[in-house]
Amino acid sequence: MTEQNSELIAGRYQLVERIGQGGMGRVWRGVDQQLFGREVAIKEILFPAGLEDGDRATLLRRFTGEARAAVTLSHPGIITIHDVVEHQGAPVIVMEFIRGQSLAAAIRRQGRLPVQRVAEIGSAMLDALAEAHAARIVHRDIKPDNVLLTKDRVVLTDFGIAHLADATTRLSHSGTVIGTPQYMPPEQLEGKRPTPGNDLWALGATLYHAVEGRLPFDAEGLHALAVAVFTRPHRPPIHAGPLAPVLDALLTKDPACRPGVAEAAELLASALRSSRSWAGTPAETVRPEPEPEPEPAPTPDPASVSVSDAPTEHAPTPTERDGQVPPPPPQRTPTVRDSASDADSSRRPVPSRPSTPPVPQPTAEDDVVSLGGRGQQGAAGGAIVRRRALTRRSTVVAVAVATLAVGSVLTWTLNHDNSPGGGAAGSGSAGSPVTVVIGVEAPLSGALSSLGVGIKNSADLAARTANRTRHVPGVKFQIKALDDESSPARGGPNAARFVADEKVLGVVGPLNSGVAQTMTEPLAQANLVNVSPANTNPVLTLGPHWAEGTKSRPYKTYFRTVATDVDQGPFAARYLHDEAGKTKLYVIDDSSDYGTSLTSGFTAELAKLGGAVVGTEQVDPEEKDFAGLAARVRSSGAEAVYFGGYYTTAAPLSRQLKQAGLDIPLMGGDGVFDQQFLAADPKPEGDLATNIGVPAESLARGETFLAQYRKAGYSEAAGSYGPYAYDAAWAVIEAVKDVVAAHGGLPEDARAKMPQAVSGLKFDGVTGRVAFDKYGDTVNRRLTVYKVKDGSWTTVRSGSLNP
Repeated sequence: MTEQNSELIAGRYQLVERIGQGGMGRVWRGVDQQLFGREVAIKEILFPAGLEDGDRATLLRRFTGEARAAVTLSHPGIITIHDVVEHQGAPVIVMEFIRGQSLAAAIRRQGRLPVQRVAEIGSAMLDALAEAHAARIVHRDIKPDNVLLTKDRVVLTDFGIAHLADATTRLSHSGTVIGTPQYMPPEQLEGKRPTPGNDLWALGATLYHAVEGRLPFDAEGLHALAVAVFTRPHRPPIHAGPLAPVLDALLTKDPACRPGVAEAAELLASALRSSRSWAGTPAETVRPEPEPEPEPAPTPDPASVSVSDAPTEHAPTPTERDGQVPPPPPQRTPTVRDSASDADSSRRPVPSRPSTPPVPQPTAEDDVVSLGGRGQQGAAGGAIVRRRALTRRSTVVAVAVATLAVGSVLTWTLNHDNSPGGGAAGSGSAGSPVTVVIGVEAPLSGALSSLGVGIKNSADLAARTANRTRHVPGVKFQIKALDDESSPARGGPNAARFVADEKVLGVVGPLNSGVAQTMTEPLAQANLVNVSPANTNPVLTLGPHWAEGTKSRPYKTYFRTVATDVDQGPFAARYLHDEAGKTKLYVIDDSSDYGTSLTSGFTAELAKLGGAVVGTEQVDPEEKDFAGLAARVRSSGAEAVYFGGYYTTAAPLSRQLKQAGLDIPLMGGDGVFDQQFLAADPKPEGDLATNIGVPAESLARGETFLAQYRKAGYSEAAGSYGPYAYDAAWAVIEAVKDVVAAHGGLPEDARAKMPQAVSGLKFDGVTGRVAFDKYGDTVNRRLTVYKVKDGSWTTVRSGSLNP
């Protein structure tokens, strides 16, 4: 067809100008001469060359039927199809003409879009997909090219085109993939029957591209891309902020674990609310961003767009991250590892892909062993070995997790304060105590189940301890454990289940911050206390603007028993200055929120100590050539380099510093403390990293805890977070005791009184002093320094950052 052709399409649609072309069709602006010259978009579908007549007829019938089914969709977020006709043996779709631009064009022009805008686009797209899925129509080709943006609408186009592409591939036996594999989930790449889950993955990939300015996966060629999609996690989002948990959930590889429309809507709604507090922050509006490299397109994207079928853009990307998600994090998303070795060993190898033992189903228990209580003393030491991507952003695919080498399972019993708490908990007799449920939110299945089950067991041990010693007269504690699979998509629904159970007065967990970000709001609305033994994202307690010096506690119900990422920089500065004797430091970060938070804390503390920063620099995490930077570090006279970022950038930086003849250590945070850092740098000897927390065997009461854990009969190791989970559960128990004592029993509004009770707690637990500051953070902030020795991470020092 040409605009010079005077022939009308179907006797009524006149072509005016061509406005786009892609592999599957050409798009024209036209007018409907039978409806007073109404502007329409006319899409001519292009069949592959060489099709036999029978195949062409089959395709025409199939496509026409599907396109006519799409005509039934009526939704402001779905382009209106006016007509489906045949012209010269090929199908033609006539639809509304929309003036605006495609999301692909917006990404090309801006590089990446603001978090709030992307959240709004995602919510609108999901609403449109819900309408289509309810009509049993799967789009199959969600991508930025098929999303149109106007002043007041977000519109999905091209329903049914991907099905045609799939059919033409099978009929022509070409062996090629027609469509957009960069946005396809594993099951679609594998050729399985399309489901609504396909669209949700593609939605996640599209929103990722929009907010990050690049694709979640990238590789040279279709085969390499497929390998990445099937076997590797997506690259951790850096700029997504509260959208990070949504992206992680939607990009879950297993379609059975991927959220459905309702769950995704809940996640997006939460992200949208949170994103409004991000809008206009310096992190989003001031920090310069690297200039995006636009992809060549077959034709320019016009100012007026209706439907586009242009090839997918390929934003430049770094090397894939070997199955690791080094944000993150946050959502905020770091990685968690449990790689404690023998109790008497300082060496902590961090295997990158451990086996996952079978996970028993959680059960509610009532009998058993005990532990915890006020008036005990604790001490610092050791470390929690974990990967950064899970505590900052949620990691929803299999993440490299180290198994605990400690052969025994944990437990513990101490002498407890068994004095009466002040009256029975309820009106029942002594033989009929009131049941209080402590919720546990953790990954009980999947790659991180060894950590999650350790958290569950340790919380259960605390409940058993309280029951055995009758720590709260008239109250019996039970554990209600829910599996979140390390997926943010599970956090919201699990929170709702805890809220709905009126016996639940506190929740221990979750493991990773990405899940926590989906739980904190619904739990807070129900006044349900949440004490985490593992989350380290500062936003959870200090608010979204903490890095700019404005702290505001988002939720009065949220507490944690571990230190946060705020502490890593100062702890590293103290070690380098006071113990390693390094007074002249070169400070580098990767410009991510995580990286800059580490370096800002580091430089502030170093200045207090009297050290000097002899040079600062920000690097692009995509960059791998640091020869020039190494030369500048050398000429500065620096005695060490402090790096804020992840091992993917730290490894080549460290390697090139040594190649430049610099015999000085590179030190980073837990984003560097990773087995992959050792694998990527053949000579990492002497490099350093901090990690949050201490292992049980290094605590003053750790051995007692381990002995009691073994005695309780758990078959799984308590893991690095076990002691912190025990203290988190005991905080709930102590708060219940205080509420009971203050009211002569358990009042009807006990849940509402719990946050204040937890805020006022002070007791000695397994990990030391358990108490919380005004933001809900632990006052017992302990960390560990590790050093690379003989190719392994070795414990150097554990200590406290307490003032």
